[in-house]
Amino acid sequence: MTLTIDAALLDRHGLTAEEYERIVTAMGRTPNLTELGIYSVMWSEHCSYKSSKIHLKTLPTTGPRVVQGPGENAGAVDIGDGLAAVFKIESHNHPSFIEPYQGAATGVGGIIRDIFTMGARPIALLNSLRFGEPDTPLTRRIVSGVVSGIAGYGNSIGIPTIGGEVMFDDCYAGNPLVNVLCLGVAHVSEIVKGRADGVGNPVYYVGAKTGRDGIHGATMASAEFDESSSEKRPAVQVGDPFMEKLLLEACLEVMKNDALVGIQDMGAAGLTCSTSEMGARAGTGVEIDTALVPQRETGMTPYEIMLSESQERMLLVVTLGREHEIEAIFEKWDLHAVRIGTVIEEPILRVRHHGELVAEIPNGSLVDEAPLYDRPTQLPAYLGEAQSLDIASLGVPPAPVAALDALLASPNIASKRWIYRQYDHMVRTNTLTLPDAGTPCVRVKGTPRAVAMSVDGNGRYCYLDPREGARAAVAEAARNVACAGARPIGATNNLNFANPQRPEIMWQFVESVRGIGDACRALGIPITGGNVSLYNETEGRGIYPTPVLGVVGLIDDASRTVGGVIREAGLDVILLGTPAGDLGGSEYLRVMHGLVRGRPPRVDLDRERALCALLADAAHDGVVHAAQDASDGGLAIAMAECTFATGIGVDIDLPAPNQAHDAFLTLRALFGETAGVALVVAAHNGTGAVLARANDLGVPARVIGRTGGERLRLRVNGQVAIDEPVARCAATWRGALEARLGVA
Repeated sequence: MTLTIDAALLDRHGLTAEEYERIVTAMGRTPNLTELGIYSVMWSEHCSYKSSKIHLKTLPTTGPRVVQGPGENAGAVDIGDGLAAVFKIESHNHPSFIEPYQGAATGVGGIIRDIFTMGARPIALLNSLRFGEPDTPLTRRIVSGVVSGIAGYGNSIGIPTIGGEVMFDDCYAGNPLVNVLCLGVAHVSEIVKGRADGVGNPVYYVGAKTGRDGIHGATMASAEFDESSSEKRPAVQVGDPFMEKLLLEACLEVMKNDALVGIQDMGAAGLTCSTSEMGARAGTGVEIDTALVPQRETGMTPYEIMLSESQERMLLVVTLGREHEIEAIFEKWDLHAVRIGTVIEEPILRVRHHGELVAEIPNGSLVDEAPLYDRPTQLPAYLGEAQSLDIASLGVPPAPVAALDALLASPNIASKRWIYRQYDHMVRTNTLTLPDAGTPCVRVKGTPRAVAMSVDGNGRYCYLDPREGARAAVAEAARNVACAGARPIGATNNLNFANPQRPEIMWQFVESVRGIGDACRALGIPITGGNVSLYNETEGRGIYPTPVLGVVGLIDDASRTVGGVIREAGLDVILLGTPAGDLGGSEYLRVMHGLVRGRPPRVDLDRERALCALLADAAHDGVVHAAQDASDGGLAIAMAECTFATGIGVDIDLPAPNQAHDAFLTLRALFGETAGVALVVAAHNGTGAVLARANDLGVPARVIGRTGGERLRLRVNGQVAIDEPVARCAATWRGALEARLGVA
């Protein structure tokens, strides 16, 4: 029966009339429904990157440590001793709004599979989360579900969630962001690729049975929400971490057998994506019979089987004649490997059902020839007004103590212990830095080394200046891993934006990518892969442009890992860098004046590079007791957070910003946000070494006070601005988020 193609059918598949004509041209005929469905998911934004690819290609992706760049399931960088850190960040934003628990849980499961598909054992998870204001019923429901989903999956599979970031703003109320980073370790020589090499080799399906969950998940993730979004629950997958644990162990064992040719996770677009991409990478084709695919529901059609995004499934290519070796390993783990097809010479995806041909599509047209759009850009109309900030119009400055209390109670700054206490962050005994105690770090067992990781992004900054905000995200993530004593060696990104068909949104995206490129080139940090999440928009209201950067750094001696906690009195506090006291785009301005205005802090990338080198050198030399970068809330918040774990106080004197000559001078010094600034507590007799190395690298450095006592005493140009008990400030910081979420 001939398929009737009309506008409604194309709309349901997320395809335009022009894209449909391209499909007809590529196939040389009219597609049937199964073929149309296959094209719809492979040409979705989520799979094809059709609005972003031309810009992503401008990012630096190579470097002396890069083992695997973009194009595979995850990136990898050399960490010595023949080992590689394999890592990537992915989003599950849309599903987490529709069904928070399963949306977040399957996001964790998916990124874990991306890592062990490469032959790496996953050892750490981080997440970057964005929600609406925490005291609304919708946000509370989403937060509870997302956090429970992350915990439920990660804890069950036995991979620690060791850190991340959580931010709240009303612009994310209808579009929460759930970005998850996973890092694993593999031998460089044993990294596995997702290729369908060897004509005649059998193609195997292994893992959970296929159901109707997740059908058109990739298409759903490539469209904005409207009032009917809650009806899309069937497009959200259901995860099983216990099945994934079996799959992980079985696959890692299989990968040690040279009978395995290639392997790929069935993630977005499911069986369609894995079959077509594995063939395209090898220049071959794959023929399968969907009737052979294990199914947990009756009466499933080839269309449903090909488009299902059921979780915990893998596709393997095995050397012909050695099938029994692979089958035996999966049987050992109570998993059944089922042969569903064969590698063929023609570079096509051929799908049969009970032997009957139901789809035949050129691989190239699916994977390499998806439409690419250089979408128009336009400067947003809001930008001029939003970037203007008249400090005098803010009125009478609040008392510094009042501002400190308000910022410590802000959900963006307050302790996230209610969240992270639900995560097992110590399983596998690799974790070196506890939550709220500094940059997340894990040891690399069998070596003296450790890896530090940070995920960072500031939507306010990017709303006000996307290029500068993106530069700041890279710089902050790099600075954080340097504070731990690590040298940044690689990065992954998750680019979260609204509807790219709106020129002002596309402008934000293009500027952000340029900013990431600027910073990565200047800091020598290659992008090894990542994810783009577009259409984060509900009924015309989009999120802030929110590029999230995950940076990985290497510590040569794990015993020299540095945290952000003051553990001893009588030590010098050193200020590195020159605070500018910027209030534009600051958390202070948002909390105390209800404004998101001005320009974000300007990033001096040469200074950032020197600061990162200084921090890593000082840690390596053992002259640093603690280090903390200054970001949200400025130096006052950074200094306060260093005191909360132990209750040991500080007495410091901050310099006033040179350019500030207004009533807000003291508040600028305390709460202004400046890039390229960090606080270091020198180890005993280490002050001279830190100052000397700073001088060598051209980093401004000065001793501004000492640790000791039980009070947070902050001066500005010698005048006491804040003198409060550490215990009182810590209590405010610890209890604020729970109170706002109603879980205290």
